[in-house]
Amino acid sequence: MQEEAINTQVQEAGRQGWTRQDTTWMLSLFGTAVGAGILFLPINAGMGGFWPLVMMALMIGPMTYLAHRGLSRFVCSSQKQSSDITHVVEEYFGVGAGKAITLLYFFAIYPIVLIYGVGITNTIDSFIVNQLGMASPPRWILSGLLILGMMSVMVSGEKFMLKVTQLLVYPLVAILAFMSLYLIPSWKMDALTQVPAAGEFLGTVWLTIPVLVFAFNHSPAISQFSVSLKREHGNNAAKKADVILRNTTMMLVGFVMLFVFSCVLSLSPAQLAESKEQNLAILSYLANVHDSGFVSYFGPIIATIAILSSFFGHYLGAAEGLKGLVTKQLASSKREVSEQKVDKFILGFMFFTIWGVAVINPSILGMIEALGGPIIAAILYLMPMYAVYKVPALKAYRGRISNVFVILAGLLAMTAILFGMLS
Repeated sequence: MQEEAINTQVQEAGRQGWTRQDTTWMLSLFGTAVGAGILFLPINAGMGGFWPLVMMALMIGPMTYLAHRGLSRFVCSSQKQSSDITHVVEEYFGVGAGKAITLLYFFAIYPIVLIYGVGITNTIDSFIVNQLGMASPPRWILSGLLILGMMSVMVSGEKFMLKVTQLLVYPLVAILAFMSLYLIPSWKMDALTQVPAAGEFLGTVWLTIPVLVFAFNHSPAISQFSVSLKREHGNNAAKKADVILRNTTMMLVGFVMLFVFSCVLSLSPAQLAESKEQNLAILSYLANVHDSGFVSYFGPIIATIAILSSFFGHYLGAAEGLKGLVTKQLASSKREVSEQKVDKFILGFMFFTIWGVAVINPSILGMIEALGGPIIAAILYLMPMYAVYKVPALKAYRGRISNVFVILAGLLAMTAILFGMLS
């Protein structure tokens, strides 16, 4: 009965009318996730073959929607309108647990921000060398200018960032759809005849789940998204969030998986492995090996737009987590908290660390698997489900099959990561 009542409320929230602000948030959440989805997912997911990819496509929609819905409901459950995830965790689990989970939250998102520093530098460098035929510029100068440019948008404020993201996502969706269809004539249909044995099939799907979780992850923006909805919709925020998240997931799965299938069918497993070895996004690799001038020039452009839109959402989450850590530490040591000084420290820390990692140029997929994956799975899939059964404000969501599904997905992601690291 409870589930039916809540589903009815969600439908009512949808009937209240879709607003321009809802579209802005949907595009922002889409932009946060789509960068990783189109840049790195085809490489790891595609190396396992076509049919395991079909299974992944069927799983990822429910996984993405239900997990992000759980995290949003967790943030929305607090009666304090301005409480973001770091405050809600402390409110429900105490100061000690609040610090620990805020630390995990920061380390779930921060490596991804570093990844985009590496990704944007490699994408622009590859474009300068391979498409423009110019010499590679000094990496420390190129990366510094690019990161400075991306961070200047964040400094301008949330409203400006959302406007920029919206402007980026519209052309991204259009060109992404066109690119997916454009690659169809170069599909190699022999991939459809290669069906792995049952054990190998399930093993491939299991070990690729962490990359799927990462590729469709827009949790860094969920906290600020939920806080914004609490301000606008009050007690109706969680229901409104459900509608927006459902539409975001459908948009993500439709556009990203079409693109992933198109890329995987256009390239051989050996070429996908070569892209991974070169530490290049799939679009930059396609641009370098494809005969078409359209792919050569538009591939890196799509990659750049995708990195920018995704960087903004992840930076929001990383800065929020770091601010929570610093302010909690200052408060516990009885020191005065100057918000202006904390913001300046965060700005400097983020710029210099992203720049430093971009210059070093570590393996992007290695960073995803080793740093981001386990903590994202814990924060996004397991923590909200634990809260459902521990926090009285969330008791209406108990006893659901969807909860079991999210917990199993989270455990599969974490065990796959640990197995991959130990093997």
